[in-house]
This record gives sequence, C-alpha cells and structure tokens, in this order.
Amino acid sequence: MDRLLRYFLRQFIRRGAMTFTTASGAKFSCGDGTGAPVAARFLTADAERRVLLNPELALGEVYMDGTFVIENGSIAEALTILMDQPEILPRWARLQWCLRYLVRHARQFNLRRRSRNNVARHYDLDGRLYSLFLDADKQYSCGYFETPDATLDDAQLAKKRHLAAKLLIRRGDRVLDIGSGWGGLGLYLAEMTGANVTGVTLSNEQLQVSNARAAEKNLTQSAKFLLEDYRDIPGPFDRIVSVGMFEHVGVDFYETYFRRCAELLTDDGVMVLHSIGRSEGPDVTNPWISKYIFPGGYIPALSEVTPAIERAGLLVCDIEILRLHYAETLKAWRERFMARREEAVRLYDERFARMWEFYLACSEMSFRKQNMMNFQIQLTKRQGVVPMTRDYIGGEEAKLRGGERGKRPRLQIAGELARAIAALVSQAEMGPVVRVGRRRRTRKLRAHGGQHRTIAGNAAEFRTRNDFHGVDQHRQPQFFAVCRSPRP
Repeated sequence: MDRLLRYFLRQFIRRGAMTFTTASGAKFSCGDGTGAPVAARFLTADAERRVLLNPELALGEVYMDGTFVIENGSIAEALTILMDQPEILPRWARLQWCLRYLVRHARQFNLRRRSRNNVARHYDLDGRLYSLFLDADKQYSCGYFETPDATLDDAQLAKKRHLAAKLLIRRGDRVLDIGSGWGGLGLYLAEMTGANVTGVTLSNEQLQVSNARAAEKNLTQSAKFLLEDYRDIPGPFDRIVSVGMFEHVGVDFYETYFRRCAELLTDDGVMVLHSIGRSEGPDVTNPWISKYIFPGGYIPALSEVTPAIERAGLLVCDIEILRLHYAETLKAWRERFMARREEAVRLYDERFARMWEFYLACSEMSFRKQNMMNFQIQLTKRQGVVPMTRDYIGGEEAKLRGGERGKRPRLQIAGELARAIAALVSQAEMGPVVRVGRRRRTRKLRAHGGQHRTIAGNAAEFRTRNDFHGVDQHRQPQFFAVCRSPRP
C-alpha cells in the first residue's frame, strides 16, 4: 500500500511541498519544494485505500473521521497545495469523473419536494452555527470587496448596495427576492428604496428569522417572506433579484427557471441574477460537497446559463464577473469559524466541526486556485429599460450610501442579538424565545411567574461578545427577550 500511495501522490502533486506519513510509519515527500511545507499523516490503511480508490469523495471523509490529520500546517494549507496542481484531478480519478458526468442530470433533477428536502439538509441547521461565522446581517453569499481593507460586514453591505443599484428600484416597486435567506437583502431593499418586497425561501429556519427581523424593524407592511417555491409564486413584479439560489436549481430546470421569471416580470421590469459560476465549461459537482454540504447543487458555467435565458425571451443587459471576491468572503468565514470552532463542537460534535472546516477551506481554494467565480447577470424583457452605459451604477450606489447613514442596524436578530440571546438563555436555563423587543432603560434577568421569563441586555452596536458585555448599559438602548420557562 505504501508504494502505491507514494507513486500516485507523487504523480499528482507536482507543485508545493507536502510530506506524508503512512499508517505503517513510512514517510515520503511530494512536489517541487516551493511554498510553505505541509505535513499530513494517514492513521489507518483503510484511509489510504479509500483515498486511492475515490480521492474526490474520500479525502474529505477521512479528514472528518480523523483518520487523515495535518501535523504541520492546516487543512486549508494542505488544500492550497492539493488544489493548485497542473491537473485538477488525479489521473486515476478521471473514470469516476466521467461516470459522474453521465449521471449528473439525475442528481440535479430537483422537483419541488426534492428541492425542499435539499434546502432543509443545509439551511435548516441550528441557526447558531451560521452566527459563528457570517456577518451581522447573516449574508450567506459572496461579498463585494470594494477596497483591500474592507471588513466582511463592509463587503456584504456593499454587495447589497451593488445589487440595488443594478435593479434601479423606484419607490413602491414590487420586488421578488428568490431565495431570500435570512431576509437581509429584502429588508435592505424595502428600507432603502421604499419598495414592496416579497421574499421566498424553502427553509423554515430562514422564514422564521426573516419575518421576525421584519417585525423588529417595523417593515412588515413592505417586506414579507413566504415558504414558497419560485415556480408557484404569483406575480407580477417590477423587479426580481436572486442571490445564491440558482446553484440549487439544477441544469434541467434552467429553462423552467428563466421562463417563470419572464412570466413574473413586468414589461419594464429588471432582474438581476447573482450566482456562483465556473469559468471552464460544464462539469460535475464535487461528490463530497454533494453528499455532505449541498445535495442536488451544481455550479453552472455561463455557457449553460445563457442559452436558457435566450429561450425564455429575456435580454442580457449586463454581465459582471466577480473573481476573487468569494475567495476573500470564504477566507473571512473560515477564520471566524476557526476562532469559534469549539462552539460548533458543542452545538454538534468534533466530526461536524471538521466537516465544516473542510467545506470552508476547499470552497475558498476552489475560487483561489481553480477559477471558480461569481457572475451577476442583469436581464430585461425589452430594450431601453436600463441606461446605455454602466455609469449609473456608481451614481445609484452613491445615493444608497448616503441613505444608509443613520439607518445601519444596531443589533439584529440574525446576527449578534441572536448570539447574545442564545448565550443568555442557555446561561439562565430557559426555554425557547417567543418574543424579542427593545427597552430604553437597564433591565436585569427576572422572573414574571407563570410561563414566561424575560432576559434583557445591552443592544449597542458591537462585533464581538466581549464588546457586548463591556458597553455602558446606562447610555445605550436595551433589548429584551421573552422566553418560555423550562418545565420543572
């Protein structure tokens, strides 16, 4: 086994400096010796065998299982080497790739029930998990880094502003947000443009948080969120936006998707689609990602998307490629997750934490090393709806940036407030939160008797829990959470 492992890994790893120790104790090095050295160890012969037989699936699995460990460096540094080779796939794995390509349509055949099940597998995880690494607004898609020193929160706000600018929303416009997540974009559009926003999601977890946030911001009249499939939502809409959802549609449903969007969009309407894309033509979903992270998901090539747009009768007005923006977003997510990794272990277990670490690291390197990107496609139904040049985007962004002053959220259910409430509820051993609000004066944990108890804390703008506990509680507004009392 040692000889086979050494032969095949040396055939594949031509760049970088990576040393392996086998289960029997043998050591060998791969690569040309450039870059930071990484050392890895196989703890069992079974792990070695699995990686040789099915490397794309097995590497992530043996790392999750703890039978493949990084002794010098990190899994992100190991994947930096492994995903930066002259050949994307090891030669011995090409046959498996061909077989996966033949059946990719079946794996992405996302009818309504299957779509809902796929979404639940990922997005209905414990909401506290996502609060460990996302920004305060819980944007789970590529940020827009306008400057090299932009923070994650800056980049996610800039992404929402950039999309709003391309949509050219007028006050009172009916806006559909397909795949609305935790509601951040829809609430931004409703608040900043005066639009009437309808967001649709297939995640119960996201639906509850979105509507709670709308209530918290007094936007229930202009922002509503529904548990609905995009194929079933009635129209019409003046504007349609979809961010990070198209990757779950499936190749065989692209034409269905765009035809439905064309039916929902008014004649003078504008649509913007934001999606991950691949730069090198049609491919297959990585089998580990498909099994553990995004079942039914697929990252499209533009060559697969534009024909469906054309057949639906929509006009492409603008395409923008965001190259390394997602690499930087994923790096920020990974670093934030690793800083709070022990909390993820307490939420789930060590194996889950390793899975999530591998997911964030391999996703980052796919953008940094393997030419993944994001695209934003602006669509209309006729000519003359949007300006002839792109100068208007900067102008619209400047208007929105001015309007954001004084409206930036202090503490939101989707972000730090969720973390603070969860921590305090756990500390007080109380039941689930049933209501959230704000108070202007300091309140302390107290019991009301009966079925409910109240937690109150400071609602100042902050980025960490230490900031939360350190603010002057007499000068800032307060939040409170009403919780069910635990059963005796």
